[in-house]
This record gives sequence, structure tokens and C-alpha cells, in this order.
Amino acid sequence: MQIDFSTLTAYQRYKLMASLIVPRPIALVTTQNEDGVVNAAPFSMFNMLGEDPPILMISISKLQDHQLKDTANNILSNGQFVVHIADEAMAQQMHRCGDTLPANVSELDVVGLTTAPSQAVRPPYIVQAPVAFECELQETMENASRHIFIGKVLWLHAREDLIDTELYRVRLQNYFPVARFGASYYIRTRDRFSLGPQPVGAPPNPIDEIC
Repeated sequence: MQIDFSTLTAYQRYKLMASLIVPRPIALVTTQNEDGVVNAAPFSMFNMLGEDPPILMISISKLQDHQLKDTANNILSNGQFVVHIADEAMAQQMHRCGDTLPANVSELDVVGLTTAPSQAVRPPYIVQAPVAFECELQETMENASRHIFIGKVLWLHAREDLIDTELYRVRLQNYFPVARFGASYYIRTRDRFSLGPQPVGAPPNPIDEIC
């Protein structure tokens, strides 16, 4: 099958790309408006871009008539946001944060997630999330349909049992994020395998024992 993208509508291109470029990590993003209301919304057009400087990207679609979603509006207003990785335990709440609510209503209150003060930015982070990256806006790209925000990571919050701070390795056996698999489908990350051989004579490393 051959498909010429120039013959498709934007919606058709979105449906194909969003269902084929999978699985995608999900950023559950908290921002704060001028009145102090904390907004939370999930975005699967998201990923790490580099480590020096440590930057990540989220892409947020515009609404009809080029109106902005609360997350985009808040980031453009104050340049700060927190990106969380959602795991199985909070997957349902993460998904519900995508519901449309008035700007003066916090999704966190509706779905039952709690926050704590961040260290380097104004928006708080979600306590239940295994990982939270505090970010400041570095660059914005805009086209007819989207804002693309590139943020620099200033601070990391991680669940207590997740990171070995001597080796700076993640204990993957304690980490079960969910990923987007097109439409309203998600996948778990428990089915794991290694393609790298264990070095001969190397002692077993419990950090890498994920099965």
C-alpha cells in the first residue's frame, strides 16, 4: 500500500500517524494560571530531546478558531510546567485529566490526585506520579495547528525506590509506566526483554533484573 500524504486531510494524516507511531510515552503536564488554578492534562506527542542541556518536548494542538488549551495558554503566560510520567496505578486518573473542564476548575481535584510544592517552578508536582520533571520554557515553535514547547529540566522528583543514586541507574523492576497506543488504547510495559548479552564473568546486577 502506498499513500501520498499530500492527498490526505489533516485529520486523516493525524489518525494514521498517531496510530502507527506507537507506543508513545505520555506527559501528564501540570501548569498554573494567573489565578493559581492548577491545570493537568496528558499529551502523548512528547519525548526527550537531549541531555546537555536536559530538554524535552511537548506538542499541543490548538482548538477550533485557534483557541488555546489551558496548558498551552499557561505555558505561554509564565513559561513554567511540570511533566509527569504516569504508571499503571494512576493510568485511569491520567486519562480523565484529558476531559474538558472550565479553566477555573483543576482536573486534579476532579480525579483525586494531590500535589506538593515544586522546587524550581511555580506549578506544583503530582505526588502520586513516579517521576516529575520541573521545566522552564526554552523555545516555542508554532504552526497552523500546534504549539511545540521545548522545556529545560531544572529538577527531578522520583519515587523513593526508583533510582540508585550511586550508579544513577533506574530500578526498572520498580517502574511500570503506561504508553499510548492510538485512539483511547494504552499499553503496559511489563513485557520486557534484553537484546544485549551479559558480559562474560560480570556479576549479576540487581538494578537490571527486571523480570
